[in-house]
Amino acid sequence: MRKQNMNRDWIATARTLSEALPYMQRYSGAVVVVKFGGNAMGDDEAMAEFARDIVLMKQVGIHPVVCHGGGPMINDLLARLGIESRFVRGKRVTTRETVEVVEMVLSGLVNKRIVQAINDAGGRAVGISGKDDDLMVCEPDDPELGFVGRPVEMNVQIIRDLYAAGLIPVIAPVATGMEDNETFNVNGDTAAGAIAGALKADRLLLLTDVAGVKDATGEVLTAMNPDQVRAMIEDGTIAGGMIPKTETALKAIEEGVRAVVILDGRVPNASLLELFTEHGAGSLIRSTEPRVKPRGLRQGGSGL
Repeated sequence: MRKQNMNRDWIATARTLSEALPYMQRYSGAVVVVKFGGNAMGDDEAMAEFARDIVLMKQVGIHPVVCHGGGPMINDLLARLGIESRFVRGKRVTTRETVEVVEMVLSGLVNKRIVQAINDAGGRAVGISGKDDDLMVCEPDDPELGFVGRPVEMNVQIIRDLYAAGLIPVIAPVATGMEDNETFNVNGDTAAGAIAGALKADRLLLLTDVAGVKDATGEVLTAMNPDQVRAMIEDGTIAGGMIPKTETALKAIEEGVRAVVILDGRVPNASLLELFTEHGAGSLIRSTEPRVKPRGLRQGGSGL
């Protein structure tokens, strides 16, 4: 007869699962939009880990919706094709020629790679773009940037139909325009925020390559309200690439998203840490900020 060795790691795993139960119950039936991007997209192990996290969310009753970027992959293919990239104020100019490459990379290579990773992890993922069923209709964001779009009309019923059928939507940030045969490249964070707002999502998770929003001393802030975020943008505490992310968060909250979290996608199981643990992860932005207990407790009613 074989004796069982109660390894401490197994016991710790069981305890972690038990402690996660209240959070799983609170998020059951919730819509969580996850923006996936950054360095993690180019790492097979990180991709597989992200996929397992998304499948676990679905398994416990959450409706995850994945929106992704793909800038490094676009740069790589443009370079291989000998197409020169031009930038205005740090933003890529998307010409009619380059928007075709953008669509190939985002809707093809990147989107299907994420779909395959989720399916390999035991999930049921379906890849679409903002063009499908006119999900995302755009106008030019800035004439100098060419075919870079700003969402002006959202039709998210296709997303609801997919997650209601037990599927995990994976969305490429490529959109249609107001005119026939128009294609727009949309910033991944912007697209995720617009989708979350249209769905009135319970959470928008913006996975990035930094730990979160930092104060003037360099410490990561775990919880903020919109007024505090605006003040930090105004005084320069929030600067550089964090400005568009926090602006996306503010707009999403205005449109009905209950809370937005900016967190480090390089941290193992970052999304699960945020949703299912007491301490959470990254920087949470919502209209009512918990001030007594750690924000990971998600006080009040459903805790969402």
